[in-house]
Amino acid sequence: MQPAGMASLFRPRHNTLARISLLVLAVGGGGGVGGLLFYVRSPLARGMQDPIEQPIQFDHRHHTRDEGIDCRFCHNTVDSSPHAGIPATQLCLNCHSQIWNQSPLLEPVRRSFFEGKPLTWKKVNDVPDFVYFNHSIHVAKGVGCVTCHGRVDKMAAVEKMQPMTMSWCLSCHRNPEPNLRPVEEVTNMDWKPEGDPIEAGRVLAQRNDIHTRTSCSTCHR
Repeated sequence: MQPAGMASLFRPRHNTLARISLLVLAVGGGGGVGGLLFYVRSPLARGMQDPIEQPIQFDHRHHTRDEGIDCRFCHNTVDSSPHAGIPATQLCLNCHSQIWNQSPLLEPVRRSFFEGKPLTWKKVNDVPDFVYFNHSIHVAKGVGCVTCHGRVDKMAAVEKMQPMTMSWCLSCHRNPEPNLRPVEEVTNMDWKPEGDPIEAGRVLAQRNDIHTRTSCSTCHR
């Protein structure tokens, strides 16, 4: 039996308010977790399309499109090593000891050479230390630079164009054909397949001996 006076403390509408409060808490909590999961995968959280300030103003547009310099001239270990390689100061001065050798913009390069201290470039595209990524195998299989790095030849300052998440990598590992090209065209950012892209991808997958790799040990060793 309900004690006397309890009816005056808890009216029927209080039950409704309690249910609404629980619903709000559940929706708010779930929405908060969902919002957080969405945020960490968003371009904003991953620093995508934010120009990265470097020690010198290096314009890829000028060097690749105007001068026609191949990516591998500066990133000269990309097809033979897990790392693409960063150009040494001497490589820059192979040209700039003769061209624009008095430019104030190149003072950090000259200082780096005379002091014997390498330029400190900032990584734009990076993966966690627990992820193994080998540039050379991707280049050897015909995955173009543009697939991961975007149209670097149109960037005044290089930006991160892809999320580099596990799901993004796996989507290519499960279905690599759309990202394949002839090996000799890996640095050609204007390359497009002739005819049906799907059929072209299938042909390239056979020609380049492509096998899907989705086991954990492929990237986590």
